[in-house]
Formats: sequence, C-alpha cells, structure tokens
Amino acid sequence: MCPGHVHSILTGLMISQELIKTVTASLYERSLKKIPEDTKAVLRRAQGMETSDTGKKTLTIMLKSADAAEQKDHLVCTDVGIPVYSVKIGTQVRFEGALRQAIVEGFAQLAADIQPPILRMVTNPLTHERSHAGKDMPIVTFDVMDGADYLEIICAPKAMGSGRWEALETFVYPSLETIETYVLDVVMKAGSQPCPPIVVGVGIGGTFDYAARMAKQQILRPFGQINPEPILAAMEQRLLSAINAMGFGPMGTGGDTTAMAVHIDYAASHGFMPVAVALNCWINRRMGARIYNDGAVEWFE
Repeated sequence: MCPGHVHSILTGLMISQELIKTVTASLYERSLKKIPEDTKAVLRRAQGMETSDTGKKTLTIMLKSADAAEQKDHLVCTDVGIPVYSVKIGTQVRFEGALRQAIVEGFAQLAADIQPPILRMVTNPLTHERSHAGKDMPIVTFDVMDGADYLEIICAPKAMGSGRWEALETFVYPSLETIETYVLDVVMKAGSQPCPPIVVGVGIGGTFDYAARMAKQQILRPFGQINPEPILAAMEQRLLSAINAMGFGPMGTGGDTTAMAVHIDYAASHGFMPVAVALNCWINRRMGARIYNDGAVEWFE
C-alpha cells in the first residue's frame, strides 16, 4: 500500500457514493464505445495471418469500425446488452452511502443522457416488456480482496449474440476429453451467432453457480497470460486450434479466425462436476477501474 493511501485511511477519507455512481456509469459507456487495446492487437494479428480473403476483408472492416467508433464517440455495436458489473471490495476500503444503489443510479443517469441514445435492452422475462431498468438491474456480483485499499469494478455488458449461446452441463467424473468435447459442442452449436472471433471462457468444477462465475471471469482475462496450470494451458491451446479449424471465421464469413482465445479455470468439486462455457463477441467488452480511499481512480482494460 502506498503512503498516500495509508494516510487517507488514517485521516478518515472515504470513497463517496457519488464517485462510485460516476465511475460505474463511465465504465459502461467506455465499454460500449471502445474495444480494449489488447483485443485490437489480437484482431490485427489475425488480420495478417488470415488465409481467407473474405475473412481478411471482414477483419479490416471490423477494425475500421472500432477505430471510427472511438474517434467519433459512437457505439461500436447498437446491441448495448444489459449492464453487468463485477465488484471486488478491499478489506481496507472505506466508502459512504449505498454501493449497489450507486451503480443502479449511475446506469439510470447514463441511459438518460448518453449520446447517441441506447436501445432498451433490459427485458422482463415474464412479460417481455423492455426498459432501461428492471428487477436486479444492473447485474452485480461481489467479492472481497484481503488487504486491498480500493474498490475494483469491471463492467462487461452482456448482449444477445454471446449471451444466447452460453451453456452449462453437469457431469460425473468427466475425462479431459469429455470436457473438451462439450466445449467444442457448445461453440459448434453457437456457430457464427456470437459474432466471431470470440473469446471462450470455461469454468470446470465447483458448484453450478461457481462454475458459471469462473467461466465469466475467464472471458475477462487479458490476452497473453499463460495459464499457471499446465493441464489447462495445454487444453486452452488444443481447444483454440480446434475452434479455429471449424471455419466459421470473422462474423461467419469463413476463415481461420473463429476464436481469439480460450481461457479456462477450475475449482475442486465433488463427483458431480459442472462445466460452464461463457462467450464474448469480437468487441470483447470489458472496462475496469480501481477507486482508492483518497478518491484516486485508476482505469484499466
């Protein structure tokens, strides 16, 4: 912990509800208008390696579209999805007011003011009524970080293309081959619908809900990190090669680039072992911020 942050705790400084509201609203807007830099780098690399002329041209259009959205402060895609936040609370954090309410209010303010306006994607599952608000919206999950003096918040909106095709199945003592076959079946069934090239996140083990959470966290993992578990590192490479051999290609136009990465995590389990598969489209929406007790904000992708 840096001296300035120690001082902020000793002097009673704390994170305001208004600051949380402002930051979380900004995270959502940034995630809609800017593709992460590491994602653009992977797309450019794929553009240079793609053997399909149509696939190469499609990647070029996608990159130009991303640059234009960023330069003109426009949406990369009109399907803005639903707001989803992952919040980690440091045990040395001090904040005032209602944390979850600040996120709710931030999204409401953004929906009212953002330009260009965003479509009403929040849908009541019982009546199909669409709005910018709804029960348990935004979706927020919480975790704790021992010793940290900041809030870490990641916004990763979930849209129709990727959200529709995510899946989970529970096995009994599955082999690695069984797990890999299931992941490939999920991706094959999805086809071009999730707007490839996609990021595939996989959670193995734990419980039903925990496997899904691991899979979601894995699609937020930055590119280029080698999985510390050798079995999973090898599985990631096998699956990535197999998925790209499916031939769906960029936006389903055919080619070698169906996935940008496969990221996997696991947790100890019982004899029942859930396997969850989460997907992120080519935009790979994720934007994060760390808010410190002294009010400093550190943005990251």
